[in-house]
Amino acid sequence: MPQFSFPNQSLFYSGKVRDVYTINGNWLIMVASNRISAFDVILPRPIPFKGQVLNQIAAYMLNATNDICPNWLVDIPAPNVSIGKKCTPFKIEMVVRGNLTGHAWRTYSSGNKNLCGIIMPEGMKENDFFPSPIITPSTKAEQGHDEDISKEEIIARGLASAADWKTLEDYTLKLFARGKEIAAKRGLILVDTKYEFGKIGDTIYLMDEIHTPDSSRYFYAEGFEERQEKGERQKQLSKEFVREWLIANNFMGKTGQTVPEMSDEWVNTISQRYIELYEKVIGEKFIPQILSDDETYSRIISSLENLK
Repeated sequence: MPQFSFPNQSLFYSGKVRDVYTINGNWLIMVASNRISAFDVILPRPIPFKGQVLNQIAAYMLNATNDICPNWLVDIPAPNVSIGKKCTPFKIEMVVRGNLTGHAWRTYSSGNKNLCGIIMPEGMKENDFFPSPIITPSTKAEQGHDEDISKEEIIARGLASAADWKTLEDYTLKLFARGKEIAAKRGLILVDTKYEFGKIGDTIYLMDEIHTPDSSRYFYAEGFEERQEKGERQKQLSKEFVREWLIANNFMGKTGQTVPEMSDEWVNTISQRYIELYEKVIGEKFIPQILSDDETYSRIISSLENLK
């Protein structure tokens, strides 16, 4: 993916997955690449159509939740491009979990029942539902790994005021409930996800992508209880299968570890899993769109002109 240059561009940032351009200090252009990351490391090969999948799911979900809280999104000029309002971000990620899975399970199974100041119940099995969803925030590290943090630490360190935290908590739980509703209609369980928020003046906005396979984990609802009773692995749609493949190949992003080779077949498998999740969550056939760099650029320019 090329690095574009736009009129009145004041900043450019290339993240693990997206390239972000700031225009006039007021607008963000977010280009979702086909890069894929795991354990905070960008893997060596891009995944076809991943950027389009992420961008279009995020747009769908932002539009489906804009009655709960305001969000940053203004326009989708190209399949993998979003334009929206530039906010001052909270330097935390609001991670919300409905089930004991992933990082929460790894913590729990190590014998530690305390996650971000939340005491998880005794006697739970992997993938069991929590009695009610829990919020387990993490810091947003500019470099390196994000770290778990409690509500009390967030307020004490000034990462959010007590009043803002209350709003963030309220929005997070309502967004998660809506996400679970949408998923349930498609035969899925939204297991866990993360939200990022920012402010413009005194108003808190939902930012970034939501309910995508990069930020969320989904289980298939059909057969969930039977699999739990038998202690079987849950059938899921998320990026966790990539992490599991890396772990099985002795890579967890630690110093000295080498990313395993990604075959053409494996890259195609990942792409198909992303497309499957799109079609399952959105309920529509995925239509691959390939635009030239020039066409993408001209569409972005046209959209920016309409924002003036």
